[in-house]
Formats: sequence, structure tokens, C-alpha cells
Amino acid sequence: MIRGVHQFGPLLRAVIATASNDHRLGANEAPPAIISVYLGSQLEDVFNQIKAGELKRSASGGVMQLGVDSLPEFPKDAGDRNRTSPFAFTGNRFEFRAVGSGQSVAGPLVALNTILADSLGWIADQLEGRLAKGESLSDASFAVLQQITREHGAVIFGGDGYSSAWHEQAVQERGLENLRTSADALPVLQRDAVRELFSRHQVLSPVELQSRFEVYAEQYCLAIEVEARLVVRLARTVIFPAVSAYLAELAASIQEQESIGLQPSKALAQQIGGLNQQLLDGAAALEAALGAAPHGAEAHMRHCADTLMARMAEVRAAADSLETLVDDAAWPLPTYQEMLFVR
Repeated sequence: MIRGVHQFGPLLRAVIATASNDHRLGANEAPPAIISVYLGSQLEDVFNQIKAGELKRSASGGVMQLGVDSLPEFPKDAGDRNRTSPFAFTGNRFEFRAVGSGQSVAGPLVALNTILADSLGWIADQLEGRLAKGESLSDASFAVLQQITREHGAVIFGGDGYSSAWHEQAVQERGLENLRTSADALPVLQRDAVRELFSRHQVLSPVELQSRFEVYAEQYCLAIEVEARLVVRLARTVIFPAVSAYLAELAASIQEQESIGLQPSKALAQQIGGLNQQLLDGAAALEAALGAAPHGAEAHMRHCADTLMARMAEVRAAADSLETLVDDAAWPLPTYQEMLFVR
């Protein structure tokens, strides 16, 4: 599995690439977009011993201290956990944790089974070649394992997958890919190495693989464009009218105060008015970008990831700022504090 994940990590990223999963990866106990393998302290120690050429020991987990004398002792697993790893060994199995909640596991399993079969075939070829030369099975097995540890150890990582230091180290020092969006990840399905992998094992023909790329790309673009149209509609028909009505009340209040000789500050009204116009301008820019989508699957995805997402973020920034300034009773949508059960 280590060899397969190291060689085809970008493929694993591609098969879990969706518009919703792009938001999830890298936060809130979801793994980052960089595909690495977590072995746990016990197994990583064994891995490093094999890499060094001498296998001497394996850590023991001991027993659990339950504090109840009437219960039997239960052995503890010698490994540990890392919730920021996309591909983790958890005592008796590997977990591929990056699959999106709205996805079928069928596609990722096809990729996992194919890369595992590829590595098993490669290991068998290596062992058979060494045995044919007269090596013992024990020596041949250790030599093949050591080769894997030395050639594919870059994918092993047990630290904080969210840290900026890991992102920098993974890309610059280990040669791993950080495919942050589906627009970055899905074109991996068109790489020659991926086509050859699926063809060699008679899993998917180049035409079948290309069809999947086209379908996944279209699903991604449609999802982003539906979100963008909804942002335009919410900005224009829900937030802007509500803010304008509140602004009118605020302006009337300022006039009434001035009529009795007070000098109220107009700063808040001016700030709200400026943000409301910014919201409207952002919605217009987003609508224009929606009508300027280029032809071609890759170009269309890049437009969605780089342009539409950026325009949506601008509209959201204005809306988030307005939410903190407009009277709570006048705000037409659930606020963050309401959604977080603050009140």
C-alpha cells in the first residue's frame, strides 16, 4: 500500500475530487489534500528498522488500566492515532479518510484495488527474480521490503497534516503534490501513467477513463455554477433589500435626531451603505463571470476554481461584514451566532 500510495497519490486525490470535498479537505478533522500515509509509532519504527537494514524489535502496547479489579485485562494496541492523515494505519487496517460524505465509495475502491494489485504484481516479480538467482525467500523478502522503504518512504508522515510546515516540506522536499481543488486534481485522470495503470490491469480502457474525467469535470462545474447563481440571487433578492430597508430606517432616525438639535454620527450608515453597494457590485461581477465560461473541460474547471470561487468569496465578505452591522431583527438569514447556538 505504501508503494501504491506514493506512486499514485495524485490519482487517489482525483477520485475523491468534488466541489463539496474541496471545502472539507484540510479542516475540522478532515485530512489535507496532500496524500500521505500514517503508520503509527509502532509500525513506523519497524519501517525505519527495515530501511536501515536491521530488524531488531517491535514496541508493545501493554494493557489497559481500567481501574476495576473484577474485569479482565485487555491488551492495548501499540499504535496511536492521527486525525489529520488521509491514509492511516489504525491497528489492523488502512483507512482512506479523504472520501467525501456525498460520494459512493465505489470509485475510490476501484483506484485502491488497482494500485494494490499493481504493487502486489511488482513485488511478486521482484521476489521471483531474486529466487531465480538463488536467494532465499527470507533474504529476497527483506531486500524487496527495504527497497520499498527507501524508494517510497517520502510518503510516510506522522505529524500535523494541517501545518504550513508540512505543506512546504511535502511539496519542496518530498516531491508530493498538493492538489488543492478539483480543477487541480481531476486532470490527473488524463496522465499517461494513470491510463497505463488501468489499461495494464484491464480495469478501465483509455476511453472509459476519459469518459469518467469528462463526467466528473461536468459535475464539478455544474455544482460551482449552481452555487454561484444562488449567491447572486441571495445577494440581490434577500440581503440587499433587507439592508436597504434597515438603512432607510437608520437614515430616518438620523434625520429625526438632527431635527431636535442632536448631532448623531453618520459613520455607521455610511459604512453599511458602502458595503451594500459592494455586495451589489460583487453580485454583478459574479453574474458576468458566469456568462464568460470558456469551452473545454479543463478550462471550464479552472474558470470555476479561480474566477467564480473568488467572486463568490468577495460577495460573501461583504455579506459577512453587513451581518455584524445590521440590526439582528432586520437580518433576513440565520446568523452565525444563531447557527452556533450562541443564543
